[in-house]
Amino acid sequence: MTFNQPQTLKTIAEIIGARIIGDENFPVLGTNEIHRVKNGEIVFVNHPKYYDKALNSAASIVLIDKEVACPEGKALLVSEDPFRDFNKINTHFTRIYNFTEQLHDFEVGEGTKIHPSAVIGNDVKIGSNCIIFPNVVIGDRTTIGDNVIIQSGTVLGGDAFYYRKLNGNFDRLISVGNVIIEDHVEIGNNCTIDRGVTDSTIIGEGSILDNLIQIGHDTVIGKKVLIASLVAIAGCCIIEDEVTVWGQVGIASGNRVGKGAVLLGKTGVNKDLEGGKTYFGQLAEEFRDYLRKEVKLKNL
Repeated sequence: MTFNQPQTLKTIAEIIGARIIGDENFPVLGTNEIHRVKNGEIVFVNHPKYYDKALNSAASIVLIDKEVACPEGKALLVSEDPFRDFNKINTHFTRIYNFTEQLHDFEVGEGTKIHPSAVIGNDVKIGSNCIIFPNVVIGDRTTIGDNVIIQSGTVLGGDAFYYRKLNGNFDRLISVGNVIIEDHVEIGNNCTIDRGVTDSTIIGEGSILDNLIQIGHDTVIGKKVLIASLVAIAGCCIIEDEVTVWGQVGIASGNRVGKGAVLLGKTGVNKDLEGGKTYFGQLAEEFRDYLRKEVKLKNL
């Protein structure tokens, strides 16, 4: 999430009651989740296992639950509960509507057709010559390009599935990101595309999605990607251009699939995959290797 205007470290510290390590005038441009964080942004960490990853990330400010050595060129915000305070920062700078207020602050381009039963949130932008079918839900801050087709029952911009367990209950990390659908995308019936926690979930230009597909928060789908039905892609994945994903594939969080790869039906992806190859299996492997293994097993 990028702030409307840059803030200072002192301002952010006052909002959450945190202690500053570094220059109180240190500029702060926004917040972001660890997989997408950029220079000038805040990332949070609340477990020693991930201290090094956060401190060595692109983040300029680390919201942390313990005083540690501050890397050169960075600053720290020390908080007793970084998860809670990350939510507090995000909701301070982003208004949460959740369809509770009928403000309907959205833009629609020329030639776009929207069925009356569609539900549209606030700060939404829809391009030209789009078709929005019945019972589509478009959440706050969603951006849709030109010549996009969204079929019935699809939800764009649901909350991220991102929780911690606290005192025996689940505590949500509040989603203040958005969804971006680029030009010439087609999305089938009853798909669910979650908005980013603090950044954008992106469906690239010319990509085609079948029915009943789940795409998690902050995932980036490249250009001209073809995804068949019943695919589930977890958060923070990167699917590069011209990948083909056949039915019932599952992709675990934070993985990358290289350009032009083909994932055959029911493949499970738990690691990064190189582009230009075909994969299959419960734990994805090159299809040729899988076939060789099957032949060997049958010949035992």
